[in-house]
Amino acid sequence: MKIKTKNVGIFSIILASLASISMAFAQDDSEMAATEHQAGQTAQLTLDDLRTFTDVFNQARRNYVEEVDDKTLLDAAIRGMLQELDPHSNYLPAKEYEELNDVARGRYSGIGIEVRARDGKIVVNAIINDSPADQAGMNPGDVITSIDGKSIKGRPLPEAMDELLGQPDTGVVLTVMPPDGEERELTIIRQYIKVPTLSFRLLDDSFGYFKMTQFHRESALDLEQSLDSIKSDGIELRALIIDLRNNPGGVLKQAVAMADGFLDEGVIVSTRGRNSTMQMEFTAHPGQWLPKTPVMLLVDRTTASASEVLAGALQDHARALIVGERTFGKGSVQSVLPLRNGAGIKLTTARYYTPSGRSIQAEGIQPDVVVVWEEFADTGDSRLREADLERHLSKETEPGGDALAGTQAILEDFPLEEVLGALREAGIITDESDTGESETS
Repeated sequence: MKIKTKNVGIFSIILASLASISMAFAQDDSEMAATEHQAGQTAQLTLDDLRTFTDVFNQARRNYVEEVDDKTLLDAAIRGMLQELDPHSNYLPAKEYEELNDVARGRYSGIGIEVRARDGKIVVNAIINDSPADQAGMNPGDVITSIDGKSIKGRPLPEAMDELLGQPDTGVVLTVMPPDGEERELTIIRQYIKVPTLSFRLLDDSFGYFKMTQFHRESALDLEQSLDSIKSDGIELRALIIDLRNNPGGVLKQAVAMADGFLDEGVIVSTRGRNSTMQMEFTAHPGQWLPKTPVMLLVDRTTASASEVLAGALQDHARALIVGERTFGKGSVQSVLPLRNGAGIKLTTARYYTPSGRSIQAEGIQPDVVVVWEEFADTGDSRLREADLERHLSKETEPGGDALAGTQAILEDFPLEEVLGALREAGIITDESDTGESETS
């Protein structure tokens, strides 16, 4: 007798998996007890629980209002399992997993333009210098009317804009209409585009201001090289200001490396998780980038994760003044784990603790000087913090790790250009501050 396998699908694979799982439940009690003791946990599922899952799976595939394939259902089950754990654990299909790796490298694959949707059109806002779009002759103000022969008109614009991205070394054909001129067709080859995350300018002729939008795998190196560049230009600064507002974090080790650059010794951050590999402690090495230069970090309630690691380390070592709002409060560490199908999972595997032993989970970093930024001072700010997210992890404080008291002076309604003057008036910084060196990007 021949067995037909053409329409077996994922459902039968699940049944086969359950059959093998049921064999595990058939072990004798002593063997199960030994297995549970070795794993450090007790069994939580019965065979009936697993059969319930297949019942739900089967009901959905047969009776849902629209036909849905087995793979979609299985992906949804995996995604739901992880999302129910906490707000930061998630399933990453192969494409998202690859994109996450690119984000960690501070890059994306595209043509190097910034676009916006306006009146049902895709308008080019800006062109990255020497990008594929720049080399092809695109200009700010150009309107993209079709992508690969498909008209933009009548299509969802976010979907159309996504088509500008793609694998490196692949081509995309754009029809472009300049503000004053004739429509033309351009074939552009996508390449990796580095996302600028660090910018520099002078404030008040003597303070170096650096805006950092995220932490990627070269952030610490970018900052160090910028500092070297300013030193070689002979620029001396009274203080260094690093703006971490709206910085969601990124690669943890880069925040550690950056803190190390401003510290000579001591713990930078420690992590604690169930797995022994997550019991880690990072310490500073001798040698500082700017040993005599005061450092100020600007933060707000969207300053999160790796940004909070940097702020917590420099605050606990009294190496930087933290100015702004209480931060987001994401005190957990996510590990990105690859799967055999090319996908991956982002899984919360540890909490982290500042040098003094503080867990900032669901609490955040309390600034030394509280500033209500002008744009949110009178609007009743509704931006969420970690503690506002469903299923967020609770705070877990190490012995002796109570949160430090925050400051003392509240400076309201000051935009960035006036912060320096306000801090002078409050006596936080003075004209006699030591001089030092700084960086550009």
